[in-house]
Amino acid sequence: MSKITKLRREMDSVTLQMIKLFKIRIDISKQIGDLKNNLGLEITDEVREDNLRNKVISLCDDISLDKSFAAKFLNFLLCESIKIQNNNKRNTSIFLRAKSLEAKGKKIIHMEVGEPDFPPPINVKQALSEIYDNKYTKYGYAEGMLELRSAIANKILSQYHNSDIQRDNIMICHGARFAIYLIMATVLDNEDEIIIIDPSWPAYKNCASNFGIKTRIIKTSIENNWDPNISKINSMINTNTRMIVLNYPNNPTGKILNVDLQDQIIKIANEHNLYVLSDEIYSNYAYKPWKSISSYEYKNKIVVQSFSKSHSMTGFRIGYVIASQEIIYKMAKLQSLCLTNVSSPIQYVALKALYSDVSHNSIIIKSRLNMLAKLAKSAGLSFMEPSGAMYIFAKLPNSADSVTLTNKLLDCGLAISPGTIFGNYKNFIRISVCLNTKQLIEGMDILNNILNGES
Repeated sequence: MSKITKLRREMDSVTLQMIKLFKIRIDISKQIGDLKNNLGLEITDEVREDNLRNKVISLCDDISLDKSFAAKFLNFLLCESIKIQNNNKRNTSIFLRAKSLEAKGKKIIHMEVGEPDFPPPINVKQALSEIYDNKYTKYGYAEGMLELRSAIANKILSQYHNSDIQRDNIMICHGARFAIYLIMATVLDNEDEIIIIDPSWPAYKNCASNFGIKTRIIKTSIENNWDPNISKINSMINTNTRMIVLNYPNNPTGKILNVDLQDQIIKIANEHNLYVLSDEIYSNYAYKPWKSISSYEYKNKIVVQSFSKSHSMTGFRIGYVIASQEIIYKMAKLQSLCLTNVSSPIQYVALKALYSDVSHNSIIIKSRLNMLAKLAKSAGLSFMEPSGAMYIFAKLPNSADSVTLTNKLLDCGLAISPGTIFGNYKNFIRISVCLNTKQLIEGMDILNNILNGES
């Protein structure tokens, strides 16, 4: 037997042993997932993962193994465990349950979803009637309609006076969610790490998990006014870290970062050459000074925007990305592969909507937030008054469990999001103000009655 053949057999044997060990690890992960599910615990445990990561790095020193490779392999294992445990997690989609109940004839007050109840701008109606005659019915550029991209670039220039944003820095996408999906698919690799600040919109974690990208969570608290800890962000960054995700005004808290704190985060990202993905779809609903990431002279900035919230065009499914030409080029290749281009008729409608005055929408939402804050205080909820967006993220009295409560509320005709959707916040609920005053009052009456033991 040649030496090569012998070594190959040894390597095959080791590989098979690794597969067997991986199967054992999967079975253990399933058991842990079941226990966490029964106990209502969060899947990710950052302290435990940090301890394991330190042990792996220490082992690499002992056995002379490349630390970067070992860290990526560890992230692969951790991501697999998260996928397995997520599959065992109870489905807490209140929205889907509410829709199912409505289909059976039950009346539901929807205070769980961020979908403005007011109509799109009136010129959207006119634009829809113009599509056929103006021949916006053909294939288009993967990056998006030239006129729309140019108009968006000009709008950004006028808002932020940032000369580095041009048409080629804009890409039109099939909604903000698909934009985030494209971004993670093109600028990140398997086992890369991203930092997410909780509470957060779940799509960031879900998209990352789909690509085997490890999420590192900075948990913020109501006691600290939902401010992320800069030292914690610094301590989480390692050789595998590639991105920091920001979302301000924030969903679900309505938090707007102090500009000095945001500047510090951009400085950290610059020092470590990280991408900054900023989801700014609630920027039209900012009720205190707010600074767009577009206004920074930073090459690795990626901004996501949408017409859904600002122009009440959720069903049109159109958003856009602002980034370097290199990133736009990569995203356009993938978008072309997936869906050729965003619907040309919808892009034409968005072009017309872009020039609309939607400032009244912000006034409506602010008025409702003020009213909801008064009702929430009367119901005994604790919360930081939102500086933006269209939600109140409130802590329940007596440490009540939000999943149990929201399921009970749904039986009474009220849909509200449990805090567990946005991270490890089982004693919180998110309440949306995307309803008229009468419905908001009716919904809060139901919540108040349930919290006070009435039915």
